[in-house]
Amino acid sequence: MFSIIHFGCWWEYLKLTEKIYQTSFHSNAKLGFMLMGYGMMLWFCKDGYHVAGYSLQENFSMPVSAAGFVLLIIGIFLTSPIHLHAFGMGLLGLLYISLSWGLMMDLTGFVDSFFYASDIVFSAGAFKYFFVIIPIVIIASIWINDTMAYIVGSLIGKTPLSKISPKKTWEGTIGGIILAVVVVGLLAKFFIPFQYHTPGLVLEIENYHWFIIAAIAAVAGTFGDLLESKLKRLAGVKDSGQIMPGHGGFLDRFDSLLLATPAVWLYVHFFML
Repeated sequence: MFSIIHFGCWWEYLKLTEKIYQTSFHSNAKLGFMLMGYGMMLWFCKDGYHVAGYSLQENFSMPVSAAGFVLLIIGIFLTSPIHLHAFGMGLLGLLYISLSWGLMMDLTGFVDSFFYASDIVFSAGAFKYFFVIIPIVIIASIWINDTMAYIVGSLIGKTPLSKISPKKTWEGTIGGIILAVVVVGLLAKFFIPFQYHTPGLVLEIENYHWFIIAAIAAVAGTFGDLLESKLKRLAGVKDSGQIMPGHGGFLDRFDSLLLATPAVWLYVHFFML
């Protein structure tokens, strides 16, 4: 699933880049960008990800990235004329798309790093469940924020948030963020256990973390939506793609996650573990 979404986002991102700069990437360059990014994403696969006994992280990440780099160089030499700004924007896709999805996968592996660094061997069931919850909380926060922002904005929205997205209002944006924090925080209080037990060890998670994660995801997700809207406006298109009728393309569906995930990852990495 992550692979499909990753390549889908990349394809649309490169098409937008071509429209913005009125240029065209050679097919080798496009594949090179995507493979370099895919190798980066595979680097975040943990020990549990194997194909025929080979670790995706140790055995596939570097070769895939290297192949992508070679194809990119070949594509650059076959491109005439070379648009440096377009290639620079293509390289930014490594952070915007590939790193974001890699960090989303990495969120489920923090528990391993935390306990193995402490030389603690444990039964991973409950702990694994806890860290799978983090991506779910991010997605739920964005969905609730988007829905509530639309409702609040429709009811009382008067002040435009940005020229990039004229339909968004400050009232709707603030209302959506507040309601997302409240709803996710309350759901976490009643449905996510505070303590996770394993023989000889108790991991306790303070409930306030879920309020903060919801706030970070909602705010960063809003910026992610505005960023993608800006790219589409520069490219002169309504949707990034047509893969999902009525919903646009991959970037249209996952634009908020592309900024919310790294923001939440930083909080989890520095303040929760």
